[in-house]
Amino acid sequence: MRWLAAHGAGVTASDVKPAEELQDAIETLRDVPVTYALGGHPLSLLDECDVLCLSGGVPIDLPIVAEARRREIPLTNDAQLFVERCPAPIIGITGSAGKTTTTTLVGEMLRAAGYTTWVGGNIGNPLIGDLASMQPTDWVAMELSSFQLELMTVSPQVAAILNITPNHLDRHGSMENYIAAKRRILDHQTLDDTAVLGYDDPIARKMSGMANGYVRFFSRRQVIGRGAFVKGDRAVLVQNQEAVVCRLGDIQLRGAHNVLNVLAACALAATANVDPEVMERVIRDFTGVAHRLQLVREYNGVGYYDDSIATAPERLIAGLQAFDEPVVLLAGGRDKHLPWDEAARLIVEQVRELVLFGEMAELVQTAVEKQQRAGSGLLDAEHIHRVNTLDDAVAMAARVAQAGDVVLLSPGGTSFDAFKDFAERGDKFQELVKLIGD
Repeated sequence: MRWLAAHGAGVTASDVKPAEELQDAIETLRDVPVTYALGGHPLSLLDECDVLCLSGGVPIDLPIVAEARRREIPLTNDAQLFVERCPAPIIGITGSAGKTTTTTLVGEMLRAAGYTTWVGGNIGNPLIGDLASMQPTDWVAMELSSFQLELMTVSPQVAAILNITPNHLDRHGSMENYIAAKRRILDHQTLDDTAVLGYDDPIARKMSGMANGYVRFFSRRQVIGRGAFVKGDRAVLVQNQEAVVCRLGDIQLRGAHNVLNVLAACALAATANVDPEVMERVIRDFTGVAHRLQLVREYNGVGYYDDSIATAPERLIAGLQAFDEPVVLLAGGRDKHLPWDEAARLIVEQVRELVLFGEMAELVQTAVEKQQRAGSGLLDAEHIHRVNTLDDAVAMAARVAQAGDVVLLSPGGTSFDAFKDFAERGDKFQELVKLIGD
């Protein structure tokens, strides 16, 4: 809104929440000429509307959006506005998992190579407010969500699809719609643009047939003709020739999924001609992003890890697979209507103590008990604990954890039953963990 108003637009902000629930947000915009229509989205707002700009959390099947389309009023969002106007080349990154880690890592590689670099998009900084400071010689690393992409009619010069697994089906309605939203990051590329795709993910790999420009892959399992892959115990990059980037042991991040994130970052940074030696230095120093398998504390021989970003069963699976130690798992939150069978199977096989909290505790327990009946595993019924809140879950985990265990917050659901977002949930977890023993 601030950027639109500064560029001469007459801005009307509409929200379903009433004014009394939005006072903090309204206060931050006190110096901006904005008209407010709060407590709903009356269709009369469209009578003098030239463009309808949607925030990321607004479903595109709302009546006001459908009516705007019927009237042929253009739809946009902040990501679209930014990409349309950005003077610098953009590396856009999407995927069901790993977007933030990969985007952050690419940004660090670009900076280390000497570029003036802008990092943002779906990870906090929307970037549009930085447009006036950007130069054609700069580079942008931009995370893009399916919510942003489903509206967009422009693509970045370099576009990555890391992986596509079931996610946000509560928003998109079907896996087909979700895949179509992700694919839009490629749809408007030209012959001179580049797509970087996860070879090990069958849906992402298949996207190569829909790419308009150059295609590079990254893979842990397959030798790649152009891109990044694992060769023995090394990460290897192929541009015009093959070059070793680093040993896998140099990667500070835990988990096989983070090896893929590093490979993706290498393939993406290579499009900006970042030298492999620069990539190696960044990889050696990079310890990750908050709330993504972040070590919070070690206490009495127990490591406490914050993986609050795991808002889907697929992310929970990746979190569990990062550890060989016995795991005390904290899972729960709000369901996104995603399949739980595979995650429940891994929980039964690998988790020593399971602490369930939040709205979907019963759903997860039912899925786990189904897997317990189907076969044997480490987890038995007496080691499943149901509590109400995250506070209770941390207290229970501290009570049952033993030296050598990992306590892992990897919820598998959204935070919206108790928190505004995964970051607030992760912050609360870290706060509670640091109080253990006091």
